[in-house]
Amino acid sequence: MKEEIIIAGFGGQGVLSMGKILAYSGVMQNMEVSWMPSYGPEMRGGTANVTVVLSDQRISSPMLQVFDTSILLNQQSLDKFEPKVKPGGILLYDSNGITRHPEREDINIYCVDATEEASRMKSSKIMNMIVLGAYLKIKPLVDIENVLKGLKKSLPERHHHLLPMNEKAIQRGMEIVREVSMVKG
Repeated sequence: MKEEIIIAGFGGQGVLSMGKILAYSGVMQNMEVSWMPSYGPEMRGGTANVTVVLSDQRISSPMLQVFDTSILLNQQSLDKFEPKVKPGGILLYDSNGITRHPEREDINIYCVDATEEASRMKSSKIMNMIVLGAYLKIKPLVDIENVLKGLKKSLPERHHHLLPMNEKAIQRGMEIVREVSMVKG
């Protein structure tokens, strides 16, 4: 088993922390893990992405050109990374601000209205946990208990009172993700 993931969006959307939580979860399940962030100097508001590799064998390189899964949170990321999903792979995106939806027919495409749902849940900061929940519904590579432990580890202690809301957001993402198109075969 090896899953090569890119998570991309604007700085401030929780892209890096989503990757970190996935990485922590993999470590807790004795997986080989790579977490490689990339962001511009402007960080918040600029583009940010993180590559996460989860594997049951040693990872030869964290540098990737194509991905099994792309989790994309803005139009620029969708434009850049849709072509880099391996045929048969997964593209998960948040519909907010998307003007050109994914069009490939050789990948599995899923959509989650995470920004909209976070607004309904009265906290924009949980959008990334809604997206993470959607991904874990599609591809349950790591146990939810380990995701919650990873969340606790990555969240500063002064914010631990927000853990129940984040857990609720993960569950909500699992409920509202929808398949847009599926590769036949």
